[in-house]
Amino acid sequence: MVKVSEACKTGLVIAVSGLPGSGKTSLARRLAERLGLRYLSLGEMFRKLAHEKRITLEELSRIAEKDASIDKAIDDKAIEEASKGCIVVDGHISAWTLENTAHLKVLVMAPINVRAERIARRDNKSIEDALTEIRVREESESRRFMKFYGINIFDLSIFDLIINSEKFNEEEVFEIVMSAVKIVLRKIREGRKA
Repeated sequence: MVKVSEACKTGLVIAVSGLPGSGKTSLARRLAERLGLRYLSLGEMFRKLAHEKRITLEELSRIAEKDASIDKAIDDKAIEEASKGCIVVDGHISAWTLENTAHLKVLVMAPINVRAERIARRDNKSIEDALTEIRVREESESRRFMKFYGINIFDLSIFDLIINSEKFNEEEVFEIVMSAVKIVLRKIREGRKA
């Protein structure tokens, strides 16, 4: 088992990305807890902003398509926190944002119907409402990230590890990523590129 202090001593930075309902947040929180790292959720920051403005996520997404400052403020915070090390950053484009900082970039994925079922259960809404929410958010994010960053969210070549959370349950996803973390920590200790 990885020692908690070891991960932080190395300044380990893990970026966990994934679409809504993929399981990225559960994974990221668990990694941070197990490894003794700080946790930052870019999605929580976005939701908090929508709540403060008293608008829905979909409405804030539409506003963000025209106003780059919304995503920029969130991404700047991610970069600032990652530069300090000892952190797991959970966000749709965290792997791209932290491309030169993260030691490990993980994508958690699942089919849209699986993700909609999870969101419907979590948020106590219908599957149809969850599907609509997912489609609106994903279409908006895809346009925004290409327009403002030149990021094609369908090009997955940036990731070190891609896991399908429909095939592997939450515990198995965690075990797979922890195996990768152990390898990354060993490389860092040996002075090799992680």
